[in-house]
Amino acid sequence: KRKKEIARLLKIDIKTVRSILEDRDDEPKRRGDKILVDYDLLKDLHERCDGYVQRMHEILIEEKKIPIGYSTLTRLLREVGIGRQPQHRHARYPDIPGEEMQHDTSVYTVNLGQQRRKLVCSGLYFRYSKMRYVKFYVRFNRFLMKCFFHEALLFFGYTAKRCIIDNTNLAVLYGTGEQAVFHPEMIAFAGRYGFCWKAHRIKQSNRKAGKERNFLTLQTNFLPGRSFADLEDLNRQAFEWATRRFARRPQSKTRLIPAQLFEQEKPYLVKLPSYVEAPYQEHKRTVDPYGYVAFDGNYYWVPEKIHGKLTVIEYERNIDIYHSHTKLSTYPLAPWNVKNQQIVPEGAAVPSQVPRSRKVGFKEEEKRLRELGPVCTAYLDHVHSKACKINQKPKFIRQLYRLAKQMGGSLFVNTIQRALDYRIASIASIERIAEQLIKQQMPQLPDLPPANPYEDRKAYQEGRFSTEADLRRYRKLLEEPEDG
Repeated sequence: KRKKEIARLLKIDIKTVRSILEDRDDEPKRRGDKILVDYDLLKDLHERCDGYVQRMHEILIEEKKIPIGYSTLTRLLREVGIGRQPQHRHARYPDIPGEEMQHDTSVYTVNLGQQRRKLVCSGLYFRYSKMRYVKFYVRFNRFLMKCFFHEALLFFGYTAKRCIIDNTNLAVLYGTGEQAVFHPEMIAFAGRYGFCWKAHRIKQSNRKAGKERNFLTLQTNFLPGRSFADLEDLNRQAFEWATRRFARRPQSKTRLIPAQLFEQEKPYLVKLPSYVEAPYQEHKRTVDPYGYVAFDGNYYWVPEKIHGKLTVIEYERNIDIYHSHTKLSTYPLAPWNVKNQQIVPEGAAVPSQVPRSRKVGFKEEEKRLRELGPVCTAYLDHVHSKACKINQKPKFIRQLYRLAKQMGGSLFVNTIQRALDYRIASIASIERIAEQLIKQQMPQLPDLPPANPYEDRKAYQEGRFSTEADLRRYRKLLEEPEDG
């Protein structure tokens, strides 16, 4: 009890109290000599070993004969600051009108109709006025980043002098923070609108805290309680929420209204030029023999008498097709979930020819096979499972459907039942199973009489009274030897 009371009063473990009381050595224990390694030696070894501490530890023991533990070496490196980035203290940055805007992306999982899908939200935020612009994408790359800036800045009509971003490779060529070197393409793009890029240091995401807070507001205020039919409906509601509803809402702390602050900030912002060309990118394509150009999973028809290579100019919402610097046609881009479709000019009939590279679907064949009963459904589930080693499953399902049309219903179901029992995954094997079932089910055929020879046929008998052709002349020609 006394030991427990001592441990409670000193706030230490009772095992420590017991070890101290049981120790009969009155002399205090002496600590061994502290191992010190020269700073210059550590610095040289760090550069020599490219920062690998394990190799430094081996060299110190084997070559320098310094008996040092690995944990002691890592502690020394931490104390002298070798191999670690210098810690920078955070600072406060004042809200200066017209000076700064912030951009970032975040991933959300959103219900689009009956599907749940991951989407990338791109957001632009004016630091002083708190105005924002958001848009959701299925995918996000450098071209779509430029399209987003073009759309957002054209909506506002103004831009800040610099844009704070993280160290994304969509804009940064190499380096981070103050040492970041931006891609020449993105520098030229920003110059057309009148702003420049600036990347914040790593682990200093609060440098664009306004943008981070905007994503939290999207998660807690915009997405809950709303339903979206498709991506276009989602972006329409997001535009309405960000530029109208939220822009007219007083801020929680300052009670300032972003839309009113933006009007006050306009004299300090950079006004966009009267015309800024929309971002685009070029693609080289070839017309197939049926007059189609493949682009983004769909097939666009071009006028007749056009052959060879074409240039497809892609914008955010449409494409232009050129041949020898002559514009042939303009098509709106199909929605992101529309693939493998033939797209023709408005009002024109769909050509009967199918593009050569058009992928043949299998959904309709699979649907009709599943309608044949639970046996076919179970077999198709096995085909789609990871345990089934079929390389081209769509082709296999189409072949299976063609086989179903050639057989009777009961024969096909019995064949598939046996194929399911033995996990058969070959059309040739399924055909052999069907042949075996046919032989088992059919009775023994009776012996048929041999066919009558042609001399006994009525037509031959009637023709035997006609005059025979004289073929002696031709036989003589065949018998004569050829002249040498």
